[in-house]
Amino acid sequence: MNPLPSPQEAWDALPANEWNEASARHLLRRTGWAARPDEVTRALKDGLPRTLERLFPERPPAFTKPGPITVLEQTAPELARNARTASSPEERMRIQRELREKSQQAFQDLGVKWLQYAAEPDQAAFAKWAFFLGNIYVVGQDKVRQSNLIYEHQEILFRHALGSAPVLTKAVSRSPAMIVYLDLQASRQGAPNENFARELFELFTLGEGNYTEADIKEAARAFTGYRQLGGQVRIVRAQADLGSKTVFGRTGRFDGDDVIDVVYDQPAAATFLPKELVRFYLSDEPVPDAHMRNLGAWWRATGFDLRRLALRFFSSRLFFAPAYRGAYIKSPVQFYLGLLHDLDLNVTPVPRFVLNSFRQMGQILYQPPNVRGWVGGRLWINSATLSARRQLVQSVFAPFNEAILNADEWVEIAAARAEGRSRFNVNDDALSPYASLEADLLTTRLIDQLIPLGVDDDYRTAVRAFAANQPPEDRARNTLLTLMQSPEYQLC
Repeated sequence: MNPLPSPQEAWDALPANEWNEASARHLLRRTGWAARPDEVTRALKDGLPRTLERLFPERPPAFTKPGPITVLEQTAPELARNARTASSPEERMRIQRELREKSQQAFQDLGVKWLQYAAEPDQAAFAKWAFFLGNIYVVGQDKVRQSNLIYEHQEILFRHALGSAPVLTKAVSRSPAMIVYLDLQASRQGAPNENFARELFELFTLGEGNYTEADIKEAARAFTGYRQLGGQVRIVRAQADLGSKTVFGRTGRFDGDDVIDVVYDQPAAATFLPKELVRFYLSDEPVPDAHMRNLGAWWRATGFDLRRLALRFFSSRLFFAPAYRGAYIKSPVQFYLGLLHDLDLNVTPVPRFVLNSFRQMGQILYQPPNVRGWVGGRLWINSATLSARRQLVQSVFAPFNEAILNADEWVEIAAARAEGRSRFNVNDDALSPYASLEADLLTTRLIDQLIPLGVDDDYRTAVRAFAANQPPEDRARNTLLTLMQSPEYQLC
């Protein structure tokens, strides 16, 4: 592996003379999903600081609540009441089935609407940043079971994603979905549930080895009485432990917010999230501790400002180090959205067309495998998931089959087309930038755009020979399809 910058230089800004096409592509692929030629040109024109200010704006773009979530919020309370007062077991089962179907429809629509939001180039970096935070502050639909609560949890992350980390953590402690997911709903004075306190320390803020079991037990008492009903959160004082607790050697009548303040006073809090940044955005291999301590000390001095952390991390010499170029396996989300960006396609607003692919690739949206979220890295790739990725590529190169759409799906397709999002598959328009290129120029352009790692002459020669042997009318299509199904395209 190429040597890293020293701990003293690692977090300095990339020198201006090193901001070039390769650096811009690396930034765009890692902060977002792909390096579209128009975005590379824009980034080079704007420069690195201005580009990062645009990618991580002070006021991030809003994610509009999907219609089925609103319908679920409006109808679920009445359906629940009707189920409780049903005149027969059969009627109760019918109402409960209707409620489950509405929730499932809302859940699927939420996934598609998020993909549409994240696919917009101007929103890609922020969407990915919020997705990164969601893989730390984990909740899952399989346990929460209420799609409106999953949406509200995501909104909490969106609202606080570029603000103060302690404020975000406090907001997450009041997330209705988190209260359900980590069993705060039944935690009460005299019988505290330790799940949230444990994950607060281990997975949200400090990491393993930086707390004791006694700290967990005492902190759990501070989070008693947290309740959610219909998405509204309150602390029931009669069920809250208001007594004195000792956490990390400090004693007081701490409530949950007080415990979170104490947590961020611990040394490990300064480096925990930066280490997670490395794991999610940069490398499976940890960065040396000395490097992380320097970044952590700086971040603590900012008051744990998340936006300033993003701006420094993604402008740093270490982020752009050659060791981290083109060496990271794409997650299914990145693979799918990067594929769309590279082909200038839109998300097909039909859940069964889109979400089934994620199940096959091993990353079901809003359903992480456990409280640790998705580990990723080399675990993304095995024979089954690699086959699913290749099938996904094949599917976007196939004609869009409108004949199998049902009435609801037709409505979604019509709405997307009315908004100008009608490119669901690779057609002549998608191929037009490449259609007239001879094999040599086509090879150079596609490798530069699609393949993030440096390739040798033998690779270029093989791709050039393949392209030259294709019929001219099919050359661009077949070369694109082949490269996008290749092992090299799995990297970013």
